[in-house]
Amino acid sequence: MPSRPDVAAAVAEAHRREWAFVLAATVRLTRILDLAEECVQDAYARALIDWAKQGIPDNPSAWLTTVAHRRGLDLLRRETALQRRLPLLVDDDSPADTADLALAGLDAAHAIPDDRLRLICTCCHPALSKDAQVALTLRLMCGVTTAEVARAFLTSESTMAARITRAKKKIAIARIPYRVPSAQELPERLDAICAVIHLLFTTGHTAPSGSALVRDDLVDRSVQLARMMHVLVPSDSKVTGLLSLILLTDSRRATRTAPDGRMLTLEEQDRSLWDSAAIAEGTALLRGVVCADRYTLQAAIAAMHANAPSYEQTDWRAITAMYNNLLRIWPTPVVYLNHAVAAGLADGPAKGLALLDALAGEPALAAYGYFEASRAHFLSELGRTSEAYDAYESALLLTENEVERQFLLTKLESLAE
Repeated sequence: MPSRPDVAAAVAEAHRREWAFVLAATVRLTRILDLAEECVQDAYARALIDWAKQGIPDNPSAWLTTVAHRRGLDLLRRETALQRRLPLLVDDDSPADTADLALAGLDAAHAIPDDRLRLICTCCHPALSKDAQVALTLRLMCGVTTAEVARAFLTSESTMAARITRAKKKIAIARIPYRVPSAQELPERLDAICAVIHLLFTTGHTAPSGSALVRDDLVDRSVQLARMMHVLVPSDSKVTGLLSLILLTDSRRATRTAPDGRMLTLEEQDRSLWDSAAIAEGTALLRGVVCADRYTLQAAIAAMHANAPSYEQTDWRAITAMYNNLLRIWPTPVVYLNHAVAAGLADGPAKGLALLDALAGEPALAAYGYFEASRAHFLSELGRTSEAYDAYESALLLTENEVERQFLLTKLESLAE
């Protein structure tokens, strides 16, 4: 029988890999989000006890889903309200849905790999606000705690708990269907779905807090969801660009930290260890895109990095031009920041610093550690050591991820020598 640490590790791995699948399958049975979430949490808690006694099952996902389903049916029977409550979320197996998929040129058996896509489409229903869409997806699809979601939104845990509760109630009251939208309905959801998947990826790519630079669970789920969406709407440029962007950016995952856990910059990473298959796939996806949007332009920038033979051979002028194009259609503070950094690497630190200082009054960057870290880099390059030290200290105050904090502390130590 496995030791308890082995069981705890197996349950943690099952939570990382299977949470979304088990929850989505349980929602499909119960049609009640809160009830399904409670049942899945109970299943994971029971796994800690039963797996220690009986051994870790060969298929943890199936075990957890079965336990969650049984718990859900028991609770519904005890409430003697099965027939009254099931309609709160409409079933998705109607002939109309299959017909809509056929009209879109999709095969129903292959278009929807599992219930996770149904769940994200429910979370991204246009009846919900954008913040609620993202918060629900983080909470339900990824098993992220309410406290973690609150940190991502820079708000209190109680405020976020209330927001998530309201969103769940709205789904029930509005009888939002638990299904992939029809071919006619899908276009109005794509923007929200892509935005949520992109946020899941960026949150996992560099975790806002914690001891690890990358949250593999969030990155892996964003890749899965992007692939699902590409199967569903293979001709949509946003979806294709998003999948390309994620693959190209994630291709560097294994090289972003050293064996000792130290963060490695783009310049320090061993490019021979980058995922060549992901780079080839992401680049190939871009070739088939005819419309430029925020995701395809970001993917094109990522492709420039991924296909550069070395850091020194990176075409920063071309990347700066791409950021100029991106700013025309998506002029966000972070894009302006990235444009400034690229321009500084192309035309010298004085140029980059001037562009960054022009953004100093932007409220959205006031609490963004990367802004101060970028200023510190250019200040250091210009020999303005005292100012660079102050900027790195400011960045450190705004950074909660331990790997990034250690990187900034190392920079401070080098300036103090």
